[in-house]
Amino acid sequence: MGRTATIATCCLNQWAMDFEGNLERIMQSIREAKSKGARYRLGPELEISGYGCADHFMESDTFLHSWQCLAYMLNSEETQNIICDIGMPVMHKNVAYNCRIIFLNKKLLLIRPKMTLCNDGNYRETRWFTAWTRHKELEDHFLPRIIQDITGQRTVPIGDGVIATHDTCIGSEICEELWSADSHHTDLSLDGVEIICNGSGSHHELRKRYVMVDLIKCATMKCGGIYMFANQIGCDGDRLYFDGNSTIAINGKFVAQGPQFSMKEVIVNVATVDLEDVRSYRNSVRSRNDLASRSPSFPRITCDFSLSESDFFEPVSPEIEWKFHTAEEEISNGPACWLWDYLRRSGQGGFFLPLSGGIDSSSTACIVASMCHLVVENVNSGDTQVLADIRRIVGDSNYTPIDPKELAGRVFTTCYMGSANSSEETKGRAAELAQQIGSFHMSISIDIAVAAVLSVFTAALRLVPKFKVNGGSLRENLALQNVQARIRMVLAYLFAQLCLWARGRSGGLLVLGSANVDESLRGYMTKYDCSSADINPIGGISKTDLRSFIQYCIQKFNFTALQNIYHAPPTAELEPLADGQIAQTDEEDMGMTYDELSLYGKLRKQKYCGPYSMFCKLAHMWADKLTPKQVAEKVKFFFRSYSINRHKMTVLTPSYHAETYSPDDNRFDHRQFLYNPKWSFQFRCIDSMATKLMVQYEERHRQREGSVLPPDGQSKTCTGKGPSYTHNEQVNNISSSSHGVVVSQQPPVPTETGKTTGRDVPFADFVPSEGVHNNELQTDEICWNVYGCKNEQAGELQQESIEVKTDCAELDGRNRQLLIPLIWR
Repeated sequence: MGRTATIATCCLNQWAMDFEGNLERIMQSIREAKSKGARYRLGPELEISGYGCADHFMESDTFLHSWQCLAYMLNSEETQNIICDIGMPVMHKNVAYNCRIIFLNKKLLLIRPKMTLCNDGNYRETRWFTAWTRHKELEDHFLPRIIQDITGQRTVPIGDGVIATHDTCIGSEICEELWSADSHHTDLSLDGVEIICNGSGSHHELRKRYVMVDLIKCATMKCGGIYMFANQIGCDGDRLYFDGNSTIAINGKFVAQGPQFSMKEVIVNVATVDLEDVRSYRNSVRSRNDLASRSPSFPRITCDFSLSESDFFEPVSPEIEWKFHTAEEEISNGPACWLWDYLRRSGQGGFFLPLSGGIDSSSTACIVASMCHLVVENVNSGDTQVLADIRRIVGDSNYTPIDPKELAGRVFTTCYMGSANSSEETKGRAAELAQQIGSFHMSISIDIAVAAVLSVFTAALRLVPKFKVNGGSLRENLALQNVQARIRMVLAYLFAQLCLWARGRSGGLLVLGSANVDESLRGYMTKYDCSSADINPIGGISKTDLRSFIQYCIQKFNFTALQNIYHAPPTAELEPLADGQIAQTDEEDMGMTYDELSLYGKLRKQKYCGPYSMFCKLAHMWADKLTPKQVAEKVKFFFRSYSINRHKMTVLTPSYHAETYSPDDNRFDHRQFLYNPKWSFQFRCIDSMATKLMVQYEERHRQREGSVLPPDGQSKTCTGKGPSYTHNEQVNNISSSSHGVVVSQQPPVPTETGKTTGRDVPFADFVPSEGVHNNELQTDEICWNVYGCKNEQAGELQQESIEVKTDCAELDGRNRQLLIPLIWR
């Protein structure tokens, strides 16, 4: 007979430092879990305080209030007869730990500290917490008096232990421990722990969710057992959106999956599993049993409780196929839910967006439209919390949204801020999209404001700046563009503060930004212009993904206005029109395409490439379409642009984090903002390598054209080895990186002076015989041993050696480097 247990894993929309709200959501999840028959309830990481408290974890108040909330839960009748697994910070012996608190019927069973802290990307856990390093060890934690008065316990075990009930054994991992190279679940499995519980705080990134799914599937397939994963969902007060997906798996198969994106504050997923399935599965894996038989044991805390019923068993939950979202669906739902949390928790009355009619601002508008659709869907499904929130936002206690377009008219204001440099096409596209979304839309001219600002400058300095097309300098041209952009920012905040007042409503609007991650990386924005806003939902999304998202919105929402927006060239429209047509495009201004920018960003952040490393990778990736020197110029131009604009990241609008190469200076991308934009040493390395690679490139190009053949029709291939020396191309046109190049076998011919001429020396094994130390020339004349290949018979290499001299003056005067040794094959 099977021995079945019903267990619950929860997603909560917690808010950092909102102890009252967090406590209520935890209690609601416990009530729902019990109502569904669960006897074990798992919640997300640090759910009492909220995960994103950051330096509030250095305040004693945060620990005190967490214990106070726990005391309330312990004392409540609603928490009885169910094992509760709660996340909160704990101070033990004056050291702060990120912990799980496991309790039952007003008794604490175990405090389990996190053993592997997350300290990369968006996370800095080691700033606030210390990892528990004593594997399989427990000690006593002395409880605060408010807990002692309820439980009657003076101490509780703290450390790396497990809970043993009458019918099973339960262990814990905490978030990063699942991702760790030394995952804890393997040891737990080998010691007979059948249910492994992971309370997590995992944020959303595009295309990331499959990682968690694969890790859980692999853990339970390899080790057997039941894995419970709980995650926070929603925005807890920062740039991150925690994307839910609480799940339960058994023996490599999933039996429960929660939503990845949701406006619900409490989501409880319940599954019924058969403990006997775990035992039979594990027993069938002989290699696992060999390891388990000699595995050291975890300390066990016995618990007088059963997860299964002794008299009968229930049907188990069926296996399910995991459902993944496309990237376009993620963009539509994740930032929309993030905006919703930000709107309802900020106390504002809606959003204000400068809508230009381009892809970026249109994408932001579509995300707000998606939010309106989700609000209506949740209200229609009976979500009373969403209904209460939207009524408070619009200031109407009787309002019930039934149409997303009508709702957008209440909470979303768009404004086309045109100038003499704007085209009628962009104005029309913005108005058409606003009409289809339903936003309250305005079209205004900023020319008067721009003229007023410029008149102040002219009155002070008696000069009138001009655009480049009118004879002005590049500096004048840039200044005239920037003043338009900054005027738009000033007007955006003016309208955001007063629009609702003008419409007879109270409150203000949150200003939305529309700078994508690629433009931020390049610095293609004006500091404190309309890219400066309260929040930016697309700030972590690439232009390439936004274009795909636009196509998705055409299909999903039937926003046909996006067709023309999709096909229009991106432009800031800050320079005068040419015969009424756009004369300026973003990619031309940036000097690089958006696809190139996306690739630069991934190499810089994901692959940790500096200028030289990036050049080396791109020289191969782009070998079919660009010469090495062209690649070098592109890489150098990118890093110059990046470095002179990096300071803009210090004031970058708080943006939804979605991309792994985000340049966000706040937490994710910790690099300086003051650079030497010359990158002199790095660029010199690039130039040197580009020169070498150009020889290889030209040789290959000539070979493809059939213009190069060795005199005797023979050829050999050379490859490089040894230290990175470079011989001056002007001396013998030899490259240190000439891998796979067809070369002549003629021996070198010394000149009368004993020096080799530029075309006399073939590819050969050049080894400096003296005068070289640490890649620097110490003498004015270098003696070379030149080994030339005569022929190759039956795989045997025959060589001759001659000695020639080369003046240092004939080497590259700047680099003063020698040729890399080459070996024949």
